[in-house]
Amino acid sequence: MSGWDGRLTRWVEAGLLERGAADRIRAWEAAAGAEREGLSAGWPVRLALGLGGLLLSAGVLLFVAAHWDTLSPTARFALVLATVAGFHLGGAGSADRWPSLATTLHACGTVALGGGIFLSGQIFNLREHWPAGLLLWAAGAGLGWRLLRQWPQAMLAALVTPAWLAGEWSVASGGLAGEKVLAAGLLGLAIAYLAARPAPTGSDGPVRRALVWIGGLGLIPTAVLVLGTSHVGWRAPLPPAGGLLLGWLVALGVPLAVSWALRRAIPPFVVGLVAWAAAGTLLAREADVVAYGWSAGLAVGLIAWGVAEHRAERVNLGVAGFALTVLAFYSSNVMDRLGRSASLVGLGLLFLGGGWLLERARRRLVARATEPAR
Repeated sequence: MSGWDGRLTRWVEAGLLERGAADRIRAWEAAAGAEREGLSAGWPVRLALGLGGLLLSAGVLLFVAAHWDTLSPTARFALVLATVAGFHLGGAGSADRWPSLATTLHACGTVALGGGIFLSGQIFNLREHWPAGLLLWAAGAGLGWRLLRQWPQAMLAALVTPAWLAGEWSVASGGLAGEKVLAAGLLGLAIAYLAARPAPTGSDGPVRRALVWIGGLGLIPTAVLVLGTSHVGWRAPLPPAGGLLLGWLVALGVPLAVSWALRRAIPPFVVGLVAWAAAGTLLAREADVVAYGWSAGLAVGLIAWGVAEHRAERVNLGVAGFALTVLAFYSSNVMDRLGRSASLVGLGLLFLGGGWLLERARRRLVARATEPAR
């Protein structure tokens, strides 16, 4: 929450400003911020800029890779510096004429920074500790967000910082022993990112929307990762007790801290879902039915959370997770017990009948979630 947004909230609570006027001010500021960052352009322009940025970054990467072996260490380092600086200088030069292009070029510069950090380590034969490179990259993305206030910088920081923490834990825990802690932490962080957009009457902006996209796209894969850790028995060699306790504190504490930073409060649903994510690591490999129950419980929790806070995207994500859970249960526990034709008939009925019932329920839940908050 920005400073002016916090002051608006205090003025409304003190009775100095009507809530409707405060909401109109927030909506105007959000629209103005979107225009400044190029988000008010039509989707073809945004698509062209996004694809253009990806292709430009890939082209530069291929060019560097093609000529890497023929360059001296000095030329290599100069090329790395020129690539990173060139993107950011191009962004600075186009900021006044075309803010959308400036945002894209600055994002390419921060992406190139990550490659430049690891290439510099190779050039100078630095001591190998690869998570340190992610830490420097995350610091660069955070500095870019601090200076530019552009949503791609915040998005990169939100992606690279957890990658650094995951890397440090993987090195410290020795691989398989820490998979359960890592999976629970990543799922909890996806839940925290999904909570970035509060009820429709709260503050919103491009950064929060980007975080919701990250959380939504990462939630189902990280939930599958939690279920996948069931193959790691608790008899596997574990880190020292102090290190394991620290890992769990970080895995559970970081999502709650992120939620508090975004909302200035920790919603009860976030606490419950993060705890549910940690509980998923307790599942045994043989307890398939319990695992499906855990997955269905996570989906139902998302749906209830979306209805309670009037967020349709959480309802849709929960319904999708529930549908995948039912489909996985049928594929692994029912089809093998039926004949080939009977299993296909049952699968067709599941898609037709179950899909119709689930879509009908989804529409009702979305209608409830999109009702104006009272």
